[in-house]
Amino acid sequence: MQFVIPAVPPATVPVVGTDALFPVHRIYCVGRNYVDHAIEMGATGREPPFFFMKPADAVFPVPYGTVGQLPYPAMTEDYQYELELVVAIGKTGENIAAADAMQYVWGYAIGLDMTRRDVQAEAKSLRRPWDTGKAFEQSAPIGPIHPASDIGAVGSRAIQLNVNGQTKQKSTVDKLIWNIEEMIAYLSQYFVLQPGDLIMTGTPAGVAAVKKGDLMEGSIEGLGELRLKVV
Repeated sequence: MQFVIPAVPPATVPVVGTDALFPVHRIYCVGRNYVDHAIEMGATGREPPFFFMKPADAVFPVPYGTVGQLPYPAMTEDYQYELELVVAIGKTGENIAAADAMQYVWGYAIGLDMTRRDVQAEAKSLRRPWDTGKAFEQSAPIGPIHPASDIGAVGSRAIQLNVNGQTKQKSTVDKLIWNIEEMIAYLSQYFVLQPGDLIMTGTPAGVAAVKKGDLMEGSIEGLGELRLKVV
């Protein structure tokens, strides 16, 4: 195969404990999927889930034992974190029943949905798409993926984010409004899920801005830590 211009290398995320790489196809993000975060963002109750997308190359992989150097993006003065459990899809599926959804999960990781909140807020007020607030380069930092076969059910595992040593977000995964099975089933009605898809499952309350020099340390029980310094 001959390309007329140089092909961009595919986005990948390392698999924990190996030299293998997980190729990223699409990144789906669910909005307001913890009750406390929904409330802090002005919503109430269990509304139907809604999703937005980030491009595959928004991924910013951070190997274990390292501190990722995350550039502060242009065009914002309100750069906010959202710590999330990431679900990695391992096979093709559409119109998936919730009861069958876990068969499509290859693994799990820790991720951050980094957001230009001021840009997103302006887009919301004008009823325009959120792309400039959510889908920019390096807006999806992610730690190594853990195979589901090693992790088992995520259940009520703790999820926590510290900034400069101070706890900012703290919850458990069982507080998701729409659980993993329901999210996969819902998404698969609208899209054909493919191997390499990532689903960012939502964030607990406590989202706020970071500035250059801040150190973010995210953890999910059983998945280690994701550490990033804003530069």
